[in-house]
Amino acid sequence: MQLSLAPEHLAHYVCKQLDHFFPDGRSVETAVSQSLPEALKRLEFCFSHIRLKYYVENDEAVFNHLHGDHYATFLYFLANQAYRDSQATLAEKAFLLNKALHGIDAFYGVELPRIFLLVHPLGTVLGSASYSDYLTVYQGVTIGSTYRGDYPTIGEGAVFCAGAKLIGNCRVGANVTFAAEAFVQGIDTPDNSLVVGKFPDCRISPNKLDNRRVKFG
Repeated sequence: MQLSLAPEHLAHYVCKQLDHFFPDGRSVETAVSQSLPEALKRLEFCFSHIRLKYYVENDEAVFNHLHGDHYATFLYFLANQAYRDSQATLAEKAFLLNKALHGIDAFYGVELPRIFLLVHPLGTVLGSASYSDYLTVYQGVTIGSTYRGDYPTIGEGAVFCAGAKLIGNCRVGANVTFAAEAFVQGIDTPDNSLVVGKFPDCRISPNKLDNRRVKFG
């Protein structure tokens, strides 16, 4: 993967940011050195499947730490990898840094899929749903639970356009697009669907696009 900063410089950069935002004296340098390599491997795997400008060049994944969507994705992987590595302080701080810099709430314990795309995800909240690969999420999206803690199950190739909301125990098929401001709660959605409108009056029609082919290789 083409990196805008070498791994050791990226590690230093992240540590400096975390120390600046959270000056509590609890160093994360060792934790970053442990979790960063695997986080970068996961990032490379994810970006290598995205066929958009800025993500791949000469068939090689590209990561630019000054590209907001790149960095938001990286910080999710770093926080989640730290969580997997039992590095709680780094997980917490990387999650909060992502929230502060990009306005995205993707908790470190949430398991996003291996392959996903964030598109200027300001104001987006991604809860503990069951996610599948080739997920695309725009700004202002909410995926969450009811007060009973019921979360959605989402199939491959889902697209959540700006302001879309998916709440509660519902199953989303493969290749489903939620239009801007769509709101679905507790309703199953079949494969190859386009969802518009707001619960309880949302409407489901055929999706004529192959969501995976639009943005992913």
